[in-house]
Amino acid sequence: MNRAIRQITVIAFLVICIIQVASAGRLEYPETQRIGHVDLYHGIEVIDTYRWLEEDVRESKRVREWVNAQNKVTFEYLQSLPRREHIKKRLTELWDYEKYSIPGKAGGRYYIARNDGLQNHHVIYVMDSLDGQQRVLLNPNKWSKDGTTALGGMSFSEDGRFVAYAIQDAGSDWRTWKVRDVETGKDIPDTLNYLKFTGAAWDSRSRGFFYAKYPDPDPNEQFTSLNKKMKVMYHRLGTSQEDDVVVFYRPDHPEWGYGVEVTDDGHYLVLTIWVGTDEKYRIMYKDLDQPYAMPIDLIEHFENEYTFIDNDGPVFFFRTDFEAPNRRVIAIDTRKPECENWKEIIPETREPLQSVNLVNNLLVCTYLKDVTAQVKLYTMDGRHLRNVEFPGLGTAGGFGGKRRDTETFYSFQSFAVPPSIYRYDLVTGKSKLLERARVGFDPNEYMTEQVFYKSKDGTRVPMFITHKKGIKRDSSNPMLLYGYGGFNISIRPRFSALRLVWMEMGGIYTVANIRGGGEYGHKWHESGKKMQKQNVFDDFIAAAEYLIQSKYTCSKKLGILGGSNGGLLVGACMTQRPDLYAVTIPAVGVMDMLRFDEFTAGRFWVDDYGSAKKSKEMFEYLKAYSPYHNLKRGIRYPATLITTADTDDRVVPGHSFKFAAQLQHCHAGDNPVLIRIETRAGHGSGKPTSMIIEEQADIYAFLARNLGMVD
Repeated sequence: MNRAIRQITVIAFLVICIIQVASAGRLEYPETQRIGHVDLYHGIEVIDTYRWLEEDVRESKRVREWVNAQNKVTFEYLQSLPRREHIKKRLTELWDYEKYSIPGKAGGRYYIARNDGLQNHHVIYVMDSLDGQQRVLLNPNKWSKDGTTALGGMSFSEDGRFVAYAIQDAGSDWRTWKVRDVETGKDIPDTLNYLKFTGAAWDSRSRGFFYAKYPDPDPNEQFTSLNKKMKVMYHRLGTSQEDDVVVFYRPDHPEWGYGVEVTDDGHYLVLTIWVGTDEKYRIMYKDLDQPYAMPIDLIEHFENEYTFIDNDGPVFFFRTDFEAPNRRVIAIDTRKPECENWKEIIPETREPLQSVNLVNNLLVCTYLKDVTAQVKLYTMDGRHLRNVEFPGLGTAGGFGGKRRDTETFYSFQSFAVPPSIYRYDLVTGKSKLLERARVGFDPNEYMTEQVFYKSKDGTRVPMFITHKKGIKRDSSNPMLLYGYGGFNISIRPRFSALRLVWMEMGGIYTVANIRGGGEYGHKWHESGKKMQKQNVFDDFIAAAEYLIQSKYTCSKKLGILGGSNGGLLVGACMTQRPDLYAVTIPAVGVMDMLRFDEFTAGRFWVDDYGSAKKSKEMFEYLKAYSPYHNLKRGIRYPATLITTADTDDRVVPGHSFKFAAQLQHCHAGDNPVLIRIETRAGHGSGKPTSMIIEEQADIYAFLARNLGMVD
């Protein structure tokens, strides 16, 4: 597509004002320079008034000054809210409980992540038996004074002697990988820099591991530049990164990305090749017993999902949506790889198949039934053996392990049910409770109900509503409505101590399982992407209308929240129906739908969103709902708290910066429209506990003030 970009003029705009928080009346916002930058899409001019706010805050003095000025207004307002300190105190009290991960096994040892309550990050412990003495292996809390350096992934060698682990700094997607000797607890010299979107797949002899690598970024563009030209590499322990071997690379396909996995028997390297966020993969494999053998194509097109499960010699098992929108399990014999020779092991069901693990020669399959977990066990020839029994409706996760293991581990939780960790005996089918979170509240005081409502086009959509028992449906309840609606991601019932504070304050917490997610399989996702994206917003708007009509709440008591793709959701819904909500909180959102694919990982999202560059029809569709482009001068928008972070290299903060500037320019009325910009933080992962509590206290205090909750 040809694009003409011309600079028209620079307009001095707004009077520089004294920045202060008004106890009543409209806030005074910092001056934001407006420019006349114009882009041309398919012959149509589009003004981008705040293009300069896309500049990297770490490199641009003027953007940094704008951030500081905005934060001054925002934090003075938030700090002035009388309920904030009480909310923060209660968040801290409820968060202060011991947290456990699902145990893992490697080389005959067990490992677990544990947090004693208010530690910024979980600590990784190793033990010789489940009830044995725990020894610290990795403690990210000692890696930085402010808690902004975190563990970003880890992988144990086959013999359990080494662990490769990733260090994440300031929330960035870039990682530095190191290797630690598990026995001594000390690092060996091996260090790999600038890794992103990869794990470490150890060879069977624990001599080294495979990984995927983008070229080192320009230091001035590492948080904004597009990610291309990934290669599959092999690192041998005791050597430098510069000596790592290129295992596979296609320079004619710089957009290809690679997932790397070594089969449990150590014989094969499996490459899952992807080009975006859609689960449509090519598959290659390499015989590791033949050191000079090249990877061989097994699936040669990007038409369906093929998620590798495990192998039985030359027979590979996959979860796939090929001829099965809700997914099934198939076996492909690499000696006879033609499609007509594929064997169906577990057929498709009405419930979407979410995950499959091969443990103890059993296929452990997790399904979703109306967004709650069902786990079924099958033999390797597809015979149903038994179901795993759970204590109620909720979310179950885990069930990992090796094919030779006779035990596996899982967690179970729901909105008002704290996580519990279980050991599952795959021989007897019995579950044993290992740990249960001891949170300072009585779960019997709360209830969760699942309701179904109709969207604009009549589609039946599920929604979870959680609150303290005894509330009255008299339209007076403050409510927080959450949604996501994209990328085939299912929003399942999960516990959060943070949400308990909201409900203790008298609020109702609601999750709408709108289209675009994976709650009902492939069709549910497809009906909420690209030219069907408006369905997602219609579903969310219909959820709000249902809650109001059912007298759970009213518009003056309703707040909406979403992050990342959910930030886009909130931005689109507040521009389409500003009258429907009292408070909107778009977090780390995708706000400029014409330019999202110009930065970092944004190009991958074209699978879900489409691209304004590809066709005039797609450009017009995207522009019609793009939050940044649909704010209108003179509209009274809801009280809005935009949240982002300066090191977000997933959804670059320029999205939120531009949206905030335009919102402040367009907004009519006294509702505060603010942006909260975290420093030394990213898209969300790796954020320390202290930072999470501070941010959540700000959000709840903002909600309380602007939903009319008693101060």
